[in-house]
Amino acid sequence: MTSRDEALAALARVIDPELRRPITELGMVGDLTGSTIDIKLTIPTCPAAKQIEAAANLAVESLGLTVNLTAMNQDERDALKLQLRAGRAPRTNPFDENSVTRIFLVGSGKGGVGKSTLTANLAVALADQGFSVGLIDADIFGYSIPGQLGITDKPTQLDEMILPPVAFGVKVISIGMFVDGSQAVAWRGPMLHRTVEQFLKDVFWGQLDFLLIDMPPGTGDVAISLGQNLPTAKSLVITTPQTAAAEVALRSGALGLQTGQSVFGVIENMSWLENQDGSRLEIFGSGGGEAVAKHLETSLLGQVPISVSLREGSDQGKPVVLENPVDPAAVAIQSLAKKMAEVKLDLKGKTLPMA
Repeated sequence: MTSRDEALAALARVIDPELRRPITELGMVGDLTGSTIDIKLTIPTCPAAKQIEAAANLAVESLGLTVNLTAMNQDERDALKLQLRAGRAPRTNPFDENSVTRIFLVGSGKGGVGKSTLTANLAVALADQGFSVGLIDADIFGYSIPGQLGITDKPTQLDEMILPPVAFGVKVISIGMFVDGSQAVAWRGPMLHRTVEQFLKDVFWGQLDFLLIDMPPGTGDVAISLGQNLPTAKSLVITTPQTAAAEVALRSGALGLQTGQSVFGVIENMSWLENQDGSRLEIFGSGGGEAVAKHLETSLLGQVPISVSLREGSDQGKPVVLENPVDPAAVAIQSLAKKMAEVKLDLKGKTLPMA
């Protein structure tokens, strides 16, 4: 007869898709009765139920066991939430001045410069390097990150705690996960501020190496709220070579400076179209990225060329950095992600999280 210890050893290989931890560490393994082992879902309607059941059955198959799915009771959920918060009180900001997460506010002065596409691919590129990455789609009115990453799952609501979907190794939250795809969001300032706070405080992010935030274009309520809530964040300014776009992008970087964020650098998108003979056609002109970087007294981190693969990947929910890593745009984005990974935090006076 199989012992419970043997079953636990086998099930330790099963990782919860949302919490990214072994189910044995999360109190999800229940009673062993005969040849049946109970697996307790966090909630009965858990969207990852079939995935967990399949993985658990595969893990215990050689032991002659089968899985019976059940759900945690309220006391068990409360114990899990306490464990996940790791001593923090409910609804507290995990990204305060003591955070060791490297945070980037990816912004632009205007829409249409490819900010969301670059943000999604940078997040996936960092996760592909082995980092723990979170991504907040803070462009409330023009949300697009779920589509960029092919996410159709809804977040799991664990009482007041929100478990974000994971795509390509990146934890993602967006208002698009809570509304119908064709529904417009028409909110005033207080609702926008409340949403930003929920994304930061109610979502379980765990211990992140990086948090990327797809900012709304311009310098409105959301940008101000995030700037105030994320004191260690750095601004990453996206522009195109076009003079008009560059002039507007300056405002995004300037707002970051006003709310206390340093500007990490500038990325110029749609820099050129590479012809078959190797020559470059500068459709949007040239010099915009350099001008923005010079004005903000920072560096031009890189230039991303116009790419059909980048556009197609965004439309299909398949990031180009994974689908076509040799594409010139993918190579440029991977290089930018490596520069972001080289950022060092000042750890003086901070308490390091211990796993």
